[in-house]
Amino acid sequence: MKKYIVVLSLFLLGCPLGTYAQDTVRVSLQEFIDRGMKNAGQLKYERQKVNIAENQVSQANAKRYLPEFNLSTQHGVVPGVTSNTDLSEDEYYLDPDLENDWENWAVFTRAEVNAVQPLFTWGALSNAVKAAESAAVAAKEQFEQQQADLKVRLIELYQSHLLTQEIMRLLDEATGTINDIEKQLEEKEKEGAEDFDESDFFKFKIFKSEFATRATEVQESAAMTRRIWDYVMQSEEGTVYLPETRFLDPVPEELKEIDFYRMNAIKQRSEVKAIEAGIDAAEYGLRAQKSQTLPALVLGLRGSFANTPNRPRQSNPFIINNSNYLSASFGLVIRQNLDFLSINADIERRQLQHRQAKYLKEAAVDGIVLEINEAYKKASLSKVKVENTDDALVTSKKWLRQEQLDYDFGIGDTKDLIDAMQKELELRVKKKRDIFELNKNMIQLYRKSGLPITQIFNNE
Repeated sequence: MKKYIVVLSLFLLGCPLGTYAQDTVRVSLQEFIDRGMKNAGQLKYERQKVNIAENQVSQANAKRYLPEFNLSTQHGVVPGVTSNTDLSEDEYYLDPDLENDWENWAVFTRAEVNAVQPLFTWGALSNAVKAAESAAVAAKEQFEQQQADLKVRLIELYQSHLLTQEIMRLLDEATGTINDIEKQLEEKEKEGAEDFDESDFFKFKIFKSEFATRATEVQESAAMTRRIWDYVMQSEEGTVYLPETRFLDPVPEELKEIDFYRMNAIKQRSEVKAIEAGIDAAEYGLRAQKSQTLPALVLGLRGSFANTPNRPRQSNPFIINNSNYLSASFGLVIRQNLDFLSINADIERRQLQHRQAKYLKEAAVDGIVLEINEAYKKASLSKVKVENTDDALVTSKKWLRQEQLDYDFGIGDTKDLIDAMQKELELRVKKKRDIFELNKNMIQLYRKSGLPITQIFNNE
C-alpha cells in the first residue's frame, strides 16, 4: 500500500519515477501565507496606491512652507553705451543723446526670485494636510482589505491541498479493497463455487468502472491543486513544497454567539475603518474649502538682480538701469478669492461628498450585518453536518465490518458487501468535504468579522 501511495504521488506531481531525487519541504500554514503574499503581483499593485496616498500627504505638508518659490534667469549679449557729454557714468540717464556703443559688447545676466509664505489661512492648509492624512489612512485600510481577501484565498488553497491528500488516501484504500474483492470473485468463478452469482460479478465490474472514473476526476483535481500550489509558492526546480500537516481536521475554534461576530465586524472591519477615514477626509476637505471664502495673510518676497559689465549702474533711486541693478522687497499681502460663486459651488460639492461618505458607512454596516448572519448560518450548518456525517460514518463502518465477516465466512452477499463498502467510502469522503466546508465557512466568518483568520487554526 505504501508503494502504491508513492507511485500515486509521483503521478500527481507529474514527475517520472526515475527523477524523484527532489527535496521535499514541509511548510506551515503561516509560511504558506507569507510566501503567497510575498509573490502576489496584485498585492504589489495595491501597495502602490498606499504609496501614492502617502506622497499626497507629503505634498500637502510641502505647501505649508514657501508654496511659491521661483527663480528665473535671463542671459544675452548687449552693446555698451557712450555719451558725448561730461556727465559721469552714474548720471548717464541725464543725457538725452546717449547712444549704443556697437563696438563694445558684453554678456547680460538677470536673475529674479519670487517667494510667498502663508502666515494665516483660517486653517485651510492644516485642514488640507489632515484631509490628505485621512485619505492615506483610508488607502491603508483598503490595502488591509486586499491582504485579508488574499489571505482567505491562500488558506482555502492550503485546505484544498489537505483535502485532496485525504481523498487520495481514501481512494488508495478503496482500490486495495476493490482489488481484493475482485480476486475473490475471480477465484470463485474459476472454482465454480455454488454461491457464485454471475450477475453480482457483472454489477461489481460496473461499480469498478464507475469508481475508476471518479478516481480519475479526483486525480485531475489533485493535479490542478498541485499546479496552483506550485505557482503560489514559486517552487524552485528540484524542490517540492507540501503542507506541514498530512490530515484535514476541523478547526478547534468553537462558535461564539452571533453578537460577538457582529459587534467585532462593525468595529474592526477594514472596510468600515476605510469609510470612517474617508468621512474624516471629506470633513477636513470641507473645512479647507470654507476657509477660501476668507482673506489669507501671506508674506511676499521679491528680489531682482541684473549685471552687464559694459553698462554703468545708475545711483539715482528713482532711475533703474534694467541691465545693471540690484533690488529687493518684502511685505505682508492679503489675498482674497472673489470668485464666490465658484467657491460656494465647491463647498456644496464637499458637503455632498461628506454626506455621501456617511451614508456609505450606514450602507456598509447594513451589508456587514447581513453578511455576518449568512456566514454564521453556514458555519453553524457545516458544524452540524460534520457531526451527523461522523455519526453515520461510525454506523457504516460497523455495517461494512459485518458484511466483510459474512462474506469471508461464505454467508454474505456480494451486492451487500459492495453497497456497504460504497456507502462507507462515500461517507468518509463526505466527512472530509464537510470538514473542508466547515473550515472554509469558519474562515469566511472570521474574515467578515474582522478577526485574525489564522486564530481559528491554533485556538489562541
